[in-house]
Amino acid sequence: MAVTVSLVALFGLVLFFLLRGHTLGYGSAFIAVGFGFFLASTGAAGPINQLAGAVITAIQQL
Repeated sequence: MAVTVSLVALFGLVLFFLLRGHTLGYGSAFIAVGFGFFLASTGAAGPINQLAGAVITAIQQL
């Protein structure tokens, strides 16, 4: 679990700087996929899925 959280933090930080520096390419796509993959295996996956469902429901009701 500690390794997963560390990888999420690392991938998130690298992705933040790649997006901020406008250096988007294949490397950024790999970082984004790795970030999503490791984020999905943490305890944050449940609340993120609930938030996404709530946003989709709210958009449908507009």
